[in-house]
Amino acid sequence: MATAPTSTSVEYEVVIGLEVHSQLLTTSKMFCRCPADYANAEPNTHICPVCSGYPGVLPVINEQAIDYIMMTALALNCEIPDFCKFDRKNYGYPDLPKGYQISQYDRPISRNGYILLDVNGEERRIGITRVHMEEDTGRLVHREGKNSYTLVDLNRAGVPLMEIVSEPDIRGAEEARLYMEKLRTILVYLGVSSGKMEEGALRCDANVSIRPRGQQEFGVKTEIKNMNSFRSVERAISYEIGRQIEVLSSGGVIHQETRGWDEDRGVTVSQRSKEYADDYRYFPEPDLPPLVISREWVERIRAQMPELPDAKSKRFVEQYGLSARDAGQLTAEKALADYYEAAVAAGTSADTAARAKAAANWTLGDLRRLLNAGSLDITESRVAPQGLAELLDLIESGKISGKQGKEVLEKAFASGDTPAAVVEREGIAQMSDSGELERIVDEVIADNPKAVEDYHAGKTASVQFLVGQVMKRTRGRARPDMVSPLLLGKLGAP
Repeated sequence: MATAPTSTSVEYEVVIGLEVHSQLLTTSKMFCRCPADYANAEPNTHICPVCSGYPGVLPVINEQAIDYIMMTALALNCEIPDFCKFDRKNYGYPDLPKGYQISQYDRPISRNGYILLDVNGEERRIGITRVHMEEDTGRLVHREGKNSYTLVDLNRAGVPLMEIVSEPDIRGAEEARLYMEKLRTILVYLGVSSGKMEEGALRCDANVSIRPRGQQEFGVKTEIKNMNSFRSVERAISYEIGRQIEVLSSGGVIHQETRGWDEDRGVTVSQRSKEYADDYRYFPEPDLPPLVISREWVERIRAQMPELPDAKSKRFVEQYGLSARDAGQLTAEKALADYYEAAVAAGTSADTAARAKAAANWTLGDLRRLLNAGSLDITESRVAPQGLAELLDLIESGKISGKQGKEVLEKAFASGDTPAAVVEREGIAQMSDSGELERIVDEVIADNPKAVEDYHAGKTASVQFLVGQVMKRTRGRARPDMVSPLLLGKLGAP
C-alpha cells in the first residue's frame, strides 16, 4: 500500500478507483448501422439521424456489442444478472447533440467482479464494481487564432463504449498502472478492443483521494482526465497524491473536482467542479426495452472465450518448462505470445523443452532489443516466427555459433531475408572442414612460439590465446569445440 509521510507526521493511505472506457471492435455503432471505424474518415461522414441526435429517431441495440461486454464481464469474474436496462444520462455538451447519453446506471449488464494483479510478488485482488455499456461522444476540434472557434465531428458519436468501473481498492500509482496494463491485455486477448490508448480506443479516469492511515471514511476525491498512456496514468496519479498531501499538510481543504493531466508540464489542473450522480439526472431509456439475459446466452458467450493471459502463462510454464517470469513476459502481449508459440511449433528440434527455452531467450532478448531500438511492435518484425525457428535450427545443427546467430538475426531483421539466406549470402557458416582447420591450427602454433613455450612451462591459459588466434584467422567461423581439441592434441602435455 502506498503511503506518504508529511511534515506533520501524519501517514496517509492512498485510495484510487479507476473508470476505464474501451471502444469495442464492432462493425457498426451502438444504436445504428453507421460504421464504427472512423479512423482516417473525413469529419461527419460516418453519421446518420440516429447518432446525430435528430428528433423522432429510434435506437436499435447492437447485439455484438452486448456479446463483447458479457465476454469481458466473464473474463473479469463478474456476475451477469438475468435482467438489465438502459438509462439516459444528462449530457450538456455539444459533442452529443441530443443532450443525453444512453448508458446504464442501477441495473447494468454485470457486477461484482475482480481482477488479480502481481504487485512486487504479492497477489492483489482489485474489485470490479460493474462492466456496462454506453455510447461514445463526438469530438470537439478547437481552432486557435485571432478568431478562434470550435468544430464538432460526430463520426465517433454512438461508437460502442464499454465502461469498466473498479472498486476503490487500488493503493498507489504503480498499482494503477499495473491494473491498466493487465486490463488492456485481457481486452486485447478477448479481441473486443484494440487497446490503443494513444488513439483514444482505451481511456482512463482516475478517482484519487487520501486519508489518514487507519481511518475508515474515504477522503474527498478528485477525478483526473486526459491520460493517454500507461506512463501518464502513473505520473498523473503520483502528482495528484503529492498535491493532495501538500494541501492537507498546509491546512488546506481538498475540493471534489475534475482535474486534467497536463503532460508537458507534468501537473494536474482544475477543470470544473465534479458532478454527482444526481447531476446526471438518470432515468430509464424509454426507446429501448430492458434486456432479459438467459443462462443459455451467457454459456454461449463463455464457450466462445479464448485462452486468457493468466491461463496461457500457466500453460507456458507447464508445457514448455519456462520460468514464471519468462512466461509472464511472453504472455503480456497476445501478439508476442502468438509469435513465440509459432516459432516453437515451426522448429525441427527433437528436444522440445530445449527449443522452447531457446525460443523464449531469443524472443525476449535479442529480438526484443531490435524491436525496441526501432520502436516496433512484434507484428512489425521482419523476422517471422518461422525465421526465428530457422535461426535456432542453424545454431542447433552447428552450422553457425550462438555469437554468429546474433549477427545473422540483425542482418535478417534489417533486410527481411531469411536467416538461411543471410548465412549463404554473407558466408557466415561455421568452418567444419577438419582438414582446413588443422592447417590453420598448425600455422597458429608455428607463428606463436612464445605462447607454445608458455604452455609447456605450465601456463595453460596460453591455450586460450592460441584459440583466439585461430578464431581470428577464420573470422570467427571455426567451431570452438573443434579448435581446442586440435590444439591440445598437437601441443601435447604441458
